[in-house]
Amino acid sequence: MTGTTTIDLGPQARIVARLAADIPDARLADRTPCPDYAVGDLLGHLAGLAVAFRDAARKNLGPTTDTAPDPASFVLPAGWREELPRVLDELAEAWSDPAAWTGMTRAGGVDLPGDIAAVVALDELVVHGWDLARATGQEYAPDQAALHASHGFLLAAAEEDDRGDGIFGAVVPVADDAPLLDRAVALSGRDPRWTPRTGS
Repeated sequence: MTGTTTIDLGPQARIVARLAADIPDARLADRTPCPDYAVGDLLGHLAGLAVAFRDAARKNLGPTTDTAPDPASFVLPAGWREELPRVLDELAEAWSDPAAWTGMTRAGGVDLPGDIAAVVALDELVVHGWDLARATGQEYAPDQAALHASHGFLLAAAEEDDRGDGIFGAVVPVADDAPLLDRAVALSGRDPRWTPRTGS
């Protein structure tokens, strides 16, 4: 992702919002493909990252963009069913401005180009959307533009890391002709075959 090329974050943000809306309270403590994080933890993480990357797009740098992600802070807000779709909408709207993709910004305490920050946000939505869907037994078909951007980002990150680690952990081997979503998930350090019954 370079230059002024932009991608609409709206479709993927809405997919994640729909997944979240269909999660009953009884599933919030269920485990997910992210070791040690329950469904509720991931929902809290998504709410926080939506705010952080929204502000990164707006170049509104401060507490929400300056702090590195801390798993201990993945607390699900009391009004998350209203808050999460709202901040996801705001995230997508903020990145719909081409100016957001230019210049430098900051997210998670890291300074980075705007276009890279946008793809990081897309990757978070794609991968964590898969996490939520897989953990709660929902069908998942990510937005194709977002999926291609996520796969390209994860592939480049894995190729730059001589340890064979992805952004979230060691790359999981999959067939070269595996579906693109499986390849992206594997590059993120997750096993595409994960289920709540076999997960650890």
